[in-house]
Amino acid sequence: MEPDWRSRSVKFTRILLKLSGEALMEGGEQYSHRKLTALAQTITAVRQKGIQVGIVIGAGNIFRARSANLEIVDRVTADNVGMLGTIMNAAILRDYLRAEGLKAKILSPRELRPLTSAFARDTALSLLQADYVLVFAGGTGNPYFTTDSAAALRALEISADVLIKGTQVDGVYDKDPQRHPDAKRFEHLTYDEVIARRLQVMDLTAVTLCAEHDLPLFVFDISDPANLLKAVAGEQDGTWILKEKQP
Repeated sequence: MEPDWRSRSVKFTRILLKLSGEALMEGGEQYSHRKLTALAQTITAVRQKGIQVGIVIGAGNIFRARSANLEIVDRVTADNVGMLGTIMNAAILRDYLRAEGLKAKILSPRELRPLTSAFARDTALSLLQADYVLVFAGGTGNPYFTTDSAAALRALEISADVLIKGTQVDGVYDKDPQRHPDAKRFEHLTYDEVIARRLQVMDLTAVTLCAEHDLPLFVFDISDPANLLKAVAGEQDGTWILKEKQP
């Protein structure tokens, strides 16, 4: 029998956590010591439950390609700058993880010494089995792909049980809850519904990858990093997105 991913009794063995660069920010500062410490402590608690962790992080706290002046800056250049931003964030997060006593390593599409090693699936799986937390930086290594697409790709490559996306709101809504007080949160959706409703969960490439390979996605609020521990315990409100609705 297939697991009911909406059940609070589901147990995970390996997760891929997708974080935006904003998850590292607080009070307008690009990096918040308090937020980074809380995030590292929560990931430590997740590891203590025996759950292997991979992380893909964005660079919105540093640079957003879509906000660049594309009349001057070429889109490929902007995307490459964004990928460099994810490596910067990964390096900061890695050191906070290490400060909590975790083994942590950064993998990127191409080696960037001394910060990253080149990603290879076999290497990543061996490191996860050896109790490393892996931070996947540099996106997919190609322009025109977002870090959401990178998260879906890496989740599939490491055979994660679930892709967990931490956002600044507690799930997926029918419209922007920060602008519309009457916005309604979905408890569960199918990927087809996400596409049909044009819901801003992830980009279409990432959604399609998850749907084609039946990868469950859970979207939740990580403005309080402790919510991650609740999420893996099935105690956090959010939105489940699955290939098909379950009874």
